[in-house]
Amino acid sequence: MEEGPYKCIRGGNGRVSRVIRMGTRKSQLARIQTDYVAEKLKTLYPDVHLEIVAMSTIGDKILDTALSKIGEKSLFTKELENALEKNEVDIVVHSLKDLPTTLPPGFTIGAVLQRENPHDAVVLHPKNAGLTLDALPSESVIGTSSLRRAAQLKKRFPHLEFKDIRGNLNTRLKKLDEKEDYAAIILAAAGLKRMGWEGRISQILGPDDCMYAVGQGALAVEVRARDSDILEMVSTLHHPDTVLRCIAERAFLKHLEGGCSVPVAVHTEIKDLMLSMTGAVFSLDGADSLKEDMQTSVDTGNQVEEPADTQHVGVTARNMPQSSQDAAEKLGVDLATLLLSKGAMDILTTARLLNDAR
Repeated sequence: MEEGPYKCIRGGNGRVSRVIRMGTRKSQLARIQTDYVAEKLKTLYPDVHLEIVAMSTIGDKILDTALSKIGEKSLFTKELENALEKNEVDIVVHSLKDLPTTLPPGFTIGAVLQRENPHDAVVLHPKNAGLTLDALPSESVIGTSSLRRAAQLKKRFPHLEFKDIRGNLNTRLKKLDEKEDYAAIILAAAGLKRMGWEGRISQILGPDDCMYAVGQGALAVEVRARDSDILEMVSTLHHPDTVLRCIAERAFLKHLEGGCSVPVAVHTEIKDLMLSMTGAVFSLDGADSLKEDMQTSVDTGNQVEEPADTQHVGVTARNMPQSSQDAAEKLGVDLATLLLSKGAMDILTTARLLNDAR
């Protein structure tokens, strides 16, 4: 690995090790996720020395406002990308769902790791142990900071009420357990599992109850696109199925011009070399919605004639067939186009205006 302008250290054995600085948010979950990626890299490249640099982002600092109201697409990524741009860090580990579908110039997602369970989970107040959302008393208050979750669940469980809840996982669980404000809260199953809190999951919400967010459950490693050696190093972490599913999902969201401030949801799977995708848009109250599905054939193998650095909605997967990445991206765009032809933009525009007025 070339040294270039990068930091190196000399070990006790006299060998020079390349130092890779990994940027991360300061939250416990972010650190767990970064440590997980670091362990993977350390196993593959034992001679590389990894340093973790933790920092706070806008989303970590503004805790009294719903995410959808802040109006910033890079709430949890901007400060990390600033550090990447200034060469203060070499790679950044994100939850993929936090990364906008259009990255700043000069950056790319160099790895998308194998997806954890992408579904949402119900965490009940201890007094409601053993119940499901269906069984909770009428007008029980459910905490969620997501318009996507609230829109789907209002339609599915009209007897419940939904209120914003902000903060990291630790904070939200504390608000649930120590007060009587919420009967339950909705969180990503992946985060709970990574924190070791699977025991708190009362119910996993399947696609009939609540389809998930674009990229949910997947970790992404963002790098400078010009750093060919780092791109090559992290590309070994790519999980082919997850890469193709997430390219399709990100292309869908990008073509809809969706983001935090509109309820957009997806469900994808790969079976027998067929990538299937369901995509949906919702009004804020869930009463108005459009949902369609499509599929395309893909090859998840590693037979690549010539590695390419072509980006697909921000993702560079140089050791995967470009034709499959093209097909996945086209699937997302085609599905979004179908929804737009049926009036999706009217639903999303109204949702955005109503959210801004709240």
